[in-house]
Amino acid sequence: MANCLLLFAGCFLAATALVAAADGELKIEVTHAVEKCSRKTQRHDLVTMHYVGALDNGTQFDSTWERNQPFQFQLGIGQVIKGWEQGLLDMCPGEKRKLTIPPNLAYGDKGAGDAIPPGSTLVFEVELVHTADGPVPPNVFKQIDVDKDEVLTHDEVSNYLVSQAKQHGQTVDKDSEDHKNVVQTIFDHEDRDKDGVISHDEFSGPKKDEL
Repeated sequence: MANCLLLFAGCFLAATALVAAADGELKIEVTHAVEKCSRKTQRHDLVTMHYVGALDNGTQFDSTWERNQPFQFQLGIGQVIKGWEQGLLDMCPGEKRKLTIPPNLAYGDKGAGDAIPPGSTLVFEVELVHTADGPVPPNVFKQIDVDKDEVLTHDEVSNYLVSQAKQHGQTVDKDSEDHKNVVQTIFDHEDRDKDGVISHDEFSGPKKDEL
């Protein structure tokens, strides 16, 4: 489902690229606590979640429970929106939370496709199914920069998003307006000098080889 890509959106920049709206605060409510917890989530963990996502008016746009297919990703490397990066830390398996995420920690004043309008506050009911040590975060800049010229072009970013979606079992039409809008939104935020490419210094995603 395309909406799963919205969470993964941007795949490497969703946590930073779509935050042009006015600042707001993340609200975290624990709706089901766990008494015994041997391991809480932390940055770089590989986490498996169930969730239902809705706009603040109650309009639902996605649910892993309905698909019976939990969503897995790595915390702390920009694979999901900032509201998730912050709102899922220190969480125990079996714990449930309600996250109310303001636009600046979600998709900002650009929105995301037809499902999430510009300036949307998002409400997620989430449950942590499993957590484990994740792999060493990749140097995403190096992965995208296939010609190794130290700048990222529109085509390189577009191709990377398509390849990442494919790895997560999704199909993205590279020529669709939604996809082009996602790429352009990334460039609107990352290409600070507006020269048409994203330099290594401008890039806000993971770009260092970690030991």
